[in-house]
Amino acid sequence: MLIIGATQGIGRALAELAAAQGAELIVASRNAGRVTQVAQDLGAMPLVIDLTDSASIAAGLKAAGKLDYLAIPGSDVVFGSFRDLSLADAQASMASKFWGPYQAVRAAEMAPRGAVALFSGNASRKPIGAAALTAINSAVEGLGRALAHELAPVRVNTICPGLVDTEMWERLPTAQRTEMMDQAKRRLPARHVATSKDIAELTLAVLTNRYVTGTTVDIDGGALLG
Repeated sequence: MLIIGATQGIGRALAELAAAQGAELIVASRNAGRVTQVAQDLGAMPLVIDLTDSASIAAGLKAAGKLDYLAIPGSDVVFGSFRDLSLADAQASMASKFWGPYQAVRAAEMAPRGAVALFSGNASRKPIGAAALTAINSAVEGLGRALAHELAPVRVNTICPGLVDTEMWERLPTAQRTEMMDQAKRRLPARHVATSKDIAELTLAVLTNRYVTGTTVDIDGGALLG
């Protein structure tokens, strides 16, 4: 299994879960120092892959060899409203979250019955005032459906998380982050905000279930209900 974006958040949780279940694991990130440390912690093979660099993607996937499973939770997205977000930031976000995974799957040598997990987010169907993010997530989901058809019998699915309490939110002041999470818990039907482990558990189940392909799998605490 190759996980691109394995040094933090959902990717790190997925790597830990896969390692605990005895997977032959390859962890990848654009940060050489962090990915080396994660590989040492988990007994995995480290690779440096930058999803915004075509040469890095090609070299990394070649080094990975034949894969049973490929998961790509890692991306670098800039949030902002349609009027405020610069075109350069919108294009860079698309390059990281859409074109990076697109190239990675294209470069991957997948086992005939292998599986790929792409990652979107529920802004694809519930816009949150960030038009570029909505468009990118929608594009990822469309790509997943198309690849499930074109690459069959390799299975391709898209994991679509709602709010997840990850390191991404550490940029907020502690009080603001706590209040945001508490408000979400009161609002969501599940009365729970996902941890990275919650998303990782579902991702591993989808990757290993031989009858799931071409789907977008929501894990959002019921956010799309209203």
